[in-house]
Amino acid sequence: MQSELNTLFADEPVRQLSVDGVEYTLLGTAHVSRTSAEAVERLLSSGHYDAVAIELCASRHQALTDRSAWHNLNVFSILREGKAGMMMASLALSAYQRRIADQFGIEPGAEMKTAIEAADRAGLPLQLIDREIGITLRRASRRLAPWKRWVMVNGLILSLFSREEIAEEDIERLKQGDLLTETFTEFSDSSPELYESLIAERDRFMAARLLEENKGQSGRRVLAVLGAGHLDGTARALAEEQNTTERLDELNRMPPPSRLLKAIPWLILVAVLTGFGFGFARSPELGFALVLTWVVINGGLSALGALIARAHPLTVLTALLAAPLTSLNPTIGAGMVTGAVEAWLRKPRVADFETLRDDVTRLSGWFRNRVSHVFVVFFLSNLGSAAGTWIAGFRMVQQLTSN
Repeated sequence: MQSELNTLFADEPVRQLSVDGVEYTLLGTAHVSRTSAEAVERLLSSGHYDAVAIELCASRHQALTDRSAWHNLNVFSILREGKAGMMMASLALSAYQRRIADQFGIEPGAEMKTAIEAADRAGLPLQLIDREIGITLRRASRRLAPWKRWVMVNGLILSLFSREEIAEEDIERLKQGDLLTETFTEFSDSSPELYESLIAERDRFMAARLLEENKGQSGRRVLAVLGAGHLDGTARALAEEQNTTERLDELNRMPPPSRLLKAIPWLILVAVLTGFGFGFARSPELGFALVLTWVVINGGLSALGALIARAHPLTVLTALLAAPLTSLNPTIGAGMVTGAVEAWLRKPRVADFETLRDDVTRLSGWFRNRVSHVFVVFFLSNLGSAAGTWIAGFRMVQQLTSN
């Protein structure tokens, strides 16, 4: 039987090991590869396996199998809970993968879909073993220094502008890495923090999930379909892992935010109000001039961001009025306000949710689709307000020192 399986593996990367009587076959795939999907089909058609595990979390599984999943997206809740940035990152990652897949006329995640459908046909248990994508991205973001975080965001944005076609043999070479790190290829090699969150932690998480799902199932044969960049790390963690519950709790826990980053908004509030105080103490004219500087620069740049995002005129006006106030409120950003106003003025339609996954593969689609457009307005008005905060602050210092 083993020689027959070796034939079915063909040239696909594979790791096989036995832990506590359970036989694990880890199959390495590229997430947008025809040959990977074909290998999964061949192996599951062999009848050799008793269970199938896939490198998906519950939310990514739903997005892959349920085209109506986006209908339940609550834009206002995402903005209110401060998850708009992560939502944009998730959409950009999905768009990058889908754009590559569309180039070769295949479904993104075809090998995962094949595994899901084959498991269903054979009545095999399906195990979702990856960590939630939102937790992975938040942990990666928390680990990065502020400048590296900006690089990560810029890498996502630049991926939307890129129209460079990728050769199919290059897609096959993705089997030596991972789609998430490939998205940030310009700096992932020099960022051990990013590698730890996107690759190493997920290796340990998936190994712990495999052991948890198959505990006490001696004799079971499990096919785990993973990105090939996870093969060695997951196999190594499978052989070494002991306390799966503790490991999963640890890897799901959010690292505490930097004290400095938490303090910066409050320091800005104190600095600006102190500047106003000094200005009015010297003269009412100087005090009002400082207030005008703050309002015009901060509100003006936020409104410019909303204008570039092609926001509704009332949203642009909202950015102009709200940004000077939200920049002095550490609990809310200008983008949360402008995004909510844009969503209220241009309410997303059913069609926008239905076409969201396809629309975000093109830059024009981000502006045309009313759901993704809300996040564009959020991002650019926030960016304008952030720039305005620092520019206005420096200008206020100049006014105070020159008078």
